[in-house]
Amino acid sequence: MTPFLLTDRLRLRQPGIGDAARMAEFLGNFAVSGNLARVPHPYTLQHAEDWLGTWRAGARPENARFVIELPGEGAIGQIGMHARDGQAVIGYWLGEPYWGQGYMTEAMDTVIGWYFSASGADQLISGVFHFNMASLAIQQKLGFVETGRSRVYCQARGETLEHIDTELTREAFDVHAARQTVNKKLA
Repeated sequence: MTPFLLTDRLRLRQPGIGDAARMAEFLGNFAVSGNLARVPHPYTLQHAEDWLGTWRAGARPENARFVIELPGEGAIGQIGMHARDGQAVIGYWLGEPYWGQGYMTEAMDTVIGWYFSASGADQLISGVFHFNMASLAIQQKLGFVETGRSRVYCQARGETLEHIDTELTREAFDVHAARQTVNKKLA
């Protein structure tokens, strides 16, 4: 079951139908949807409601979804896993008004820590389109490494694009987490 997680500034919780309007607002922005493989553009309230209707509580860790909620403002983004070829793939997005403030790094760090403790998995895979260097920087901060390049279809753009494939091992994440603990103690 997807738990309720807290960070210093955020709440990470299961998605609900009440999140549809905020999802449609943020994913309706091509600056957001154009960076994602599986999101159409334009993205409507009906798309959000349909997607939220597929969510079932009690998902296994490799299929967990989290809404990123900023207290006092509501949902500002989402992180989710889906199983592909026996591996968990993590994807994420954040509403453009919240970019550049460290929210996604904070949320991803917490969700990935939960994922590795809740599953027996030794790795998590992800990636970004070749032009999304901000997202790649987030992954690199967390210990992801590039494993290759592929071609992935982007629904919002209606074309197949170069994709930087990445992977995070449990061992690399543990090193990252240990570094974070030391930095907090020194601060």
